[in-house]
Amino acid sequence: MPRVPTLSPATGASVPHHYVHTTTGQFVDTSGRTLIFRGVNLSGSSKAPLGEQSQKLEDFWENAEAGGNSFIGRPLNVDDGSADVHLARLRGWGFNMLRFPVTWEALEHAGPGQYDFEFMDYVIRVLQKCKDYGFRIFMDPHQDVWSRFTGGSGAPLWTIYACGMNPRNFTAGRTHMLHCEWPSPDASEPSAYPAMMWSTNYGRLGSQTLYTMFFGGRDFAPKCIIDGVNIQDYLQDHFITAFGLLADRIRERAPELYDACIVGWDSLNEPAEGLIGYPDVREPSNEQSAQLKKGPFAYPAQSFKLGMGQPQTVENWDFGGFGPSKKGTVTIDPQGVRAWLDPQNDVKYTARWGWKRDPGWTLGTCVWALHGVWDIASGEVLVPNYFARETPFTTDYWRPHWKKWIERIRPAHPESIHFVQPPVFALPPPLDEADTRGRVCYAPHYYDGLTLVSRHWNWYNADALGVLRGKYSAPWQAVKIGEGAIRKSIQEQLTVLKDDCPTILGDYPSLIGEIGIPFDMDDRWSYGYTDNGKGLGNYKNQQKALDASLNACDGPNALNYTLWTYCPDNSHEWGDGWNLEDLSIWSVDDLRSHRKPGSDAFASHAAVVRNHEAPGTPPPEPVTLPGSSALNLAAVLPSPSSSNDKTLGDITSIGGWDNAWDFLTDGARAAAAFVRPYPMAIVGVPVHWELNAGKASFTFTVRVSADDAAPEDDECNPPTEIYVPLVHFASDKTLMGIWADDDGEQDEDKNSSRTATPAVGQSATASQVDLSSIPPSNSGSKDDLSLHKLHHFQARMPGTTNDNSEVTLLASHADPHLAVDVRVSDGRWEMTGQTLRWWYRVPSREEGSVEYKIEVKRQGGPIKLNELGRPIRRGSAQSRSWSAVCSDLLDCFS
Repeated sequence: MPRVPTLSPATGASVPHHYVHTTTGQFVDTSGRTLIFRGVNLSGSSKAPLGEQSQKLEDFWENAEAGGNSFIGRPLNVDDGSADVHLARLRGWGFNMLRFPVTWEALEHAGPGQYDFEFMDYVIRVLQKCKDYGFRIFMDPHQDVWSRFTGGSGAPLWTIYACGMNPRNFTAGRTHMLHCEWPSPDASEPSAYPAMMWSTNYGRLGSQTLYTMFFGGRDFAPKCIIDGVNIQDYLQDHFITAFGLLADRIRERAPELYDACIVGWDSLNEPAEGLIGYPDVREPSNEQSAQLKKGPFAYPAQSFKLGMGQPQTVENWDFGGFGPSKKGTVTIDPQGVRAWLDPQNDVKYTARWGWKRDPGWTLGTCVWALHGVWDIASGEVLVPNYFARETPFTTDYWRPHWKKWIERIRPAHPESIHFVQPPVFALPPPLDEADTRGRVCYAPHYYDGLTLVSRHWNWYNADALGVLRGKYSAPWQAVKIGEGAIRKSIQEQLTVLKDDCPTILGDYPSLIGEIGIPFDMDDRWSYGYTDNGKGLGNYKNQQKALDASLNACDGPNALNYTLWTYCPDNSHEWGDGWNLEDLSIWSVDDLRSHRKPGSDAFASHAAVVRNHEAPGTPPPEPVTLPGSSALNLAAVLPSPSSSNDKTLGDITSIGGWDNAWDFLTDGARAAAAFVRPYPMAIVGVPVHWELNAGKASFTFTVRVSADDAAPEDDECNPPTEIYVPLVHFASDKTLMGIWADDDGEQDEDKNSSRTATPAVGQSATASQVDLSSIPPSNSGSKDDLSLHKLHHFQARMPGTTNDNSEVTLLASHADPHLAVDVRVSDGRWEMTGQTLRWWYRVPSREEGSVEYKIEVKRQGGPIKLNELGRPIRRGSAQSRSWSAVCSDLLDCFS
């Protein structure tokens, strides 16, 4: 690792101690350590206002046309104490990074130029709360298929009317398929909305037109002039201004958030090409955004006619275990209903929102007919290659927009890391160094597409990225058979995405901005909806699928990522509250039985974590659950990085959980897959790490050279810091009070000890569990070294480049919460709660580079669990390890 600069590459200013560099392909702290960021998107719930989940049709259009409701309360309620519960949980899972979705609609829902500054101030309060818990954050200007009113999220309703379209008519011609209007507005049955149907909207007329106008209106829709500018400039200027004002507001009201907490800004979430680059509108395209075919699917020329109310017979597609397949044809008859805004209605919207159109923009007719692409009377396509381009969309259209975006954000946040996110699976374009200024992170998304769409963990899969990138001469060559091959393929796909960065963008870090799996697999078997309820609480297949994706981020890839998603109001019935997606790693409906809806203990908790209250209603009482114990929040709080950090002493406990393991696993889904050990801060460069959940073991290899020596002005030699999760490595003593009995219920044997583990320096009481020794601490804080040191040893391990001495197995430490045995090939280590610190010798320049290795194992093997994820006494007939709960997860590592 070359010596890190003391001056910012973006501004030339001296960098503070909390500064995060983006250099040599890594995130790097001011001591020169490689940083690994792992976290979650907070939250998928932020796509809609409180109480307006996508299945709700009542007042859907009326509220939006009246100016819309505020998004205050999304993603967290910062007034009732529930935010502390959720953030403490996320921190306890070892997460140190949050991707923070905010939609354009949340900022400018009332109309063009009418900004919701109260919501911006609310966002600042949430961000300050996140900072209190030690999170780093990058802001996400989120959207999906343009808007809630085109079946996704993002843009305000008025933008669609501004583009000359009438979204109330979209369902008639299948211009879009809205969840709340499925299958029709007059006979809505949103619970029957097919899985991932929302994403087919990327290939339908509405989104294709809107994205084309947003990115390429000047080239493809030059007649669309509004308020004296082309529709492209009108839309982009409003979008960028809205987020620019949010960035300004943060700078003005909470400048301490920048860099210490908010490290950067993502580009527009999952942008789409629209029709740009479409080679022939009469035929199907191989462009990525048109790949998911499910249900009725029209080529652009057919969708133009449907948009004008003309019936069309189109292909009908299904998506099964082997991907999409054509199932004949279906006729769509809009019965004359047009997707385009008629002039009379535009008078109403002009009066409401104050815009003025150029006379050359004829309303009530297809904008592509207006530009000569086709003839409405004859139906003939006049210019089939109107949208074709020889150069990539990302170069000619995405990149200019990205440059405008960063030019607006940079004055408010000069040191911002700009996260680069081109269309899904598309190659990023080269970026000028004058624009990147040494502050870039490549942030693509990755999903196991077959599992996501089929809602099933299959014994086969396919290399979707390889197919899209032209790796195979025939599609069958992309098929992968067996879990070993699937896991290897996913890891290789992520390697390809990671390699895009040094190949095209430069020596910057990569972070997978979204990755995750659906939890409503197999007709919601795990929710007890099928098979006579036998699967209730059993997430074995979800754990296999999620572990396959996240294991691929470990190993040699050593990737940063933010999972999609954590939704405080996820439910089994409606999932994440958006288009029946159900990817939240936690759900209130997965709280253990004595905390479920209907129980006394749940009563006060439910109102808080569901966040269903309408704005303006009195907040419920702060979170306290009846029970014999309380969980000290110090269990998962980071150590303060400075004396100026806000303390949370006024929020002292969370009642109702017996101990930290109980708290961290309650409501979590497939926790063994996403709560993973990883190196948070590394002296050197990571070579490889791996979690073997079936054996409760973790190994990590690091390469160290003379360049990794700490700067001379550093007061001490910083350690490598590793997160060692309680979820995998809890001691039997920690689990003692929550054993499940032979019936799977919590053991209430009065002869067994139910006494809580005492706090350091305190006596044990039945009313409080102090878990102050188990937080993952703030990486980089020199104060961490003065915390209570539980243990350290010197040891050697053979097989490294610098030493072949005999292995010494380090005795387990006396910490009552974790039970680990540790081997290191060089140096010494110590444990402070869930953080393991490891010091080793940095070689001289003459010695070259060396590799060191550490291995962490749970004493006595993996925690034994029943089918519902409850810990079991050793020797019990129903005992199962993490691997058994995963249906022999060990096979995945062979």
